[in-house]
Amino acid sequence: MKKFLTPAFVLVILLLAAAELASRLFFPQDVSGRFEYGYSPDAGFVERPDGTVQLTRAGGRRFRPQSFAKHRPEGAFRIFVIGDSVPRGPGQKQAYPWQVAEELRRHQVPAESFNLGLAGHGSRRSQLVLKKVLEYEPSLIILHVNNSTEFEDDREYRRSQEFKSWPPKNWLMKSFIFRRLYEVKTEAVLWRLLPDAIRTRFAADDAGAKIAAFQDKKKLAEWKKQVARNTAASVNLALGKNVPVLVVSQCRLKGDAQKRPFLDDYGLDALGHSLEGEGVYTLSMKQVFSPVPDFPSYFADGAHLTPPGHAILAHAIFQKIYQEHLAKKYITQK
Repeated sequence: MKKFLTPAFVLVILLLAAAELASRLFFPQDVSGRFEYGYSPDAGFVERPDGTVQLTRAGGRRFRPQSFAKHRPEGAFRIFVIGDSVPRGPGQKQAYPWQVAEELRRHQVPAESFNLGLAGHGSRRSQLVLKKVLEYEPSLIILHVNNSTEFEDDREYRRSQEFKSWPPKNWLMKSFIFRRLYEVKTEAVLWRLLPDAIRTRFAADDAGAKIAAFQDKKKLAEWKKQVARNTAASVNLALGKNVPVLVVSQCRLKGDAQKRPFLDDYGLDALGHSLEGEGVYTLSMKQVFSPVPDFPSYFADGAHLTPPGHAILAHAIFQKIYQEHLAKKYITQK
């Protein structure tokens, strides 16, 4: 026993304990929900004593930094945009959530719009974000629906459940410091510091699992049902609070220089139309971009938009808000 209790060993233990204590005392926001990977209900929402809410990067939610009053200002038309990396966009002011509010304000609507797009978030994690923003008195929810991120939702859910039980083998993973060391293998910033053998094994495992999943027709059908079920539930949550929802259905650019490019909605337009009704409106990205000359130039890749592409989508959303009287207190049809 004495051979283990060397001064060096004791020092390491004390340093680890000090680091653990310091993390929990001085960086509680970093610790809270850190290993929920987007499944913590409150992660990323910091309510301040002055009545404001700050959106931060925490708990697997890498929100763009934004702040707003917890209670909607009197007379304000408040929009929350929820979705994945597409609405998140290339930058805060380059993404369509910001530009929608800008266009509304140019038409004398006192609008504020907040971008809650999160890379890799699918229908389950988007629903958790929606539940939270319903606490902040939205005037309109824009729900950007995609069906290409369910793999990430499933994978991160499994990660969030790992080590949750309390058998002795999981005790070390209850420590913030040890858990962070354990997950280094998934972090892009530290990835290059790991031995080649570890990088190769884990990269191959994750990439291989994703490729295999997208080639599994049964799994794809399961995800399609999952997206439909979760999106319908999200819409009903908003309607239960008397908040209208605009469902924006994603499309993807297909084809190449040898094959005429086209846009494919992967069944999402039909999903949107199935939800239409009182308080629920839809906008198809495929229908927005198909008539646009040289529409492939507005896509940064198969799914993401360039800044000019975001401007086109923002204008289409503004028109939808105008046509459907979603801001009827401020906009009247002429």
